[in-house]
Amino acid sequence: MSLAQLDLNLLVPLDMLLQERSVTRAATRLGLSQPALSAALARLRRHFDDPLLVRVGNAYELSPLAVALRRRVATALDSAERVFTSESGFDPSVSQRTFTLLMSDYPMAVLGPLALALLRERAPRTTLRLERHSTANVEGGAEGLRNVDGLVLPHGFVFDAPSVDLYSDSWVCLVDAHDSPVGSSMTLADAARLPWVFTYNGPTAFTAAGRQLQLIGVAPRVEVVVESFLALPYYIAGSDRVGLVQRLLAEPLTRDGRLRAVPCAWDVVPVLEALWWHPMHTPDPEHAWLRGVLTEAAAAITG
Repeated sequence: MSLAQLDLNLLVPLDMLLQERSVTRAATRLGLSQPALSAALARLRRHFDDPLLVRVGNAYELSPLAVALRRRVATALDSAERVFTSESGFDPSVSQRTFTLLMSDYPMAVLGPLALALLRERAPRTTLRLERHSTANVEGGAEGLRNVDGLVLPHGFVFDAPSVDLYSDSWVCLVDAHDSPVGSSMTLADAARLPWVFTYNGPTAFTAAGRQLQLIGVAPRVEVVVESFLALPYYIAGSDRVGLVQRLLAEPLTRDGRLRAVPCAWDVVPVLEALWWHPMHTPDPEHAWLRGVLTEAAAAITG
């Protein structure tokens, strides 16, 4: 079936119906009459050969197909909006674009504020949206980045998407400042003996320093996995646990005196953070401008 045979005007009412699960509320939000929206729902039901909204008691629930359609419809509308809001020239001072980036809370804390400062200065009407990345985003490669402006992630996880290097960082170990048995530096015996807090611990989600420790023959005793670098202090303070954190983040995490950072016992591989994006964004002048802003913000980190 070609696009020419479809009524794309049904996408907007479909999106609202899936959001509201009510013809009345959806019609109100769209500024349409209930009969008009009921007619649109009838056409959608015929097209999909599915009820979409199923009455359960006094309310409606989404059919299994409708649940699957929610994300797809939102993605389609977002892509359409990008098409029709594109401009031949990009003036950041008047742009109202929302830039959406996926990343862990580490670059959110280190890179995000610097990027936001540049956006506020040069593009004050834009919005920066920072979302936590997921395993699906990473495993999906370039295709998983189609609906966002980019993913900030170290090298070694994405291989089929264009990228630009941002900044380099190193790893240190975090321990309790008062009760930890670790001395002025970590030893391999400490690493093997003490319990660990890992931020990621899966086949495709891991910290390079933690994986490297395993590759040199030390099997860390992982007591808890917390997918947040900023949450590490809550699981290390007052205990004998050890955590791995980037050096740029270690300073603010140890500032209150509850934790201290010590060198790792092994020759850790540095972190090289990069921005990855879907190839379709490469020629977009707004996206190219954003890449320049992020590169400049990253330079300020190392500077």
